[in-house]
Amino acid sequence: MKNIATALVKAQKAFGPALKTATNPHFRSRYADLSACVEAVVDALNDNGIYLLQKNYDCTDGVMVETVFVHESGEMLECGIVHFPAVKHDPQGYASALTYARRYSLMAACGIAPEDDDGNAASKKPAAKTNDKVMTDHLAAIDATSNSEELTAAYQAAFEACNGDQAWQAKVMAAKKSRVERAKKEKANV
Repeated sequence: MKNIATALVKAQKAFGPALKTATNPHFRSRYADLSACVEAVVDALNDNGIYLLQKNYDCTDGVMVETVFVHESGEMLECGIVHFPAVKHDPQGYASALTYARRYSLMAACGIAPEDDDGNAASKKPAAKTNDKVMTDHLAAIDATSNSEELTAAYQAAFEACNGDQAWQAKVMAAKKSRVERAKKEKANV
């Protein structure tokens, strides 16, 4: 477990928050959907040689899911099976339970949470206003990085400077993703 443990620690340092980008019209609330949760962690996992796998198991009254991390060394970390009942026993009910199970299994395995919960948001002091000039400088710093350590440091500094501003957080995550993609292209051309 030495290789995967070391890689997971490095990956977790680069995890972003699961941004609440989806809307539940029934409750008029925002939530972090499965894609937001995957987006928060998958690049950092992959950059550290870890494949994200979510196994599904047969279950008559719902779904069972297990998040598994597979390291390029061959080491695996299985994070435990979770069971979610299907409210409706039809294809939509099972698909909904599967998506829900995958999302919460992933968040638990990675130790991430949505960027804040509504109860805590109501009791927090108002966040400081994000300075657009400072954020533009942070985005430029991300783009100018030349290795993964610099990128991780620039990303973390930029994310902290967002002061919880979801629009800037999304821009910072997009800048990191763009820089990673450019680095992959540069590496392929060498």
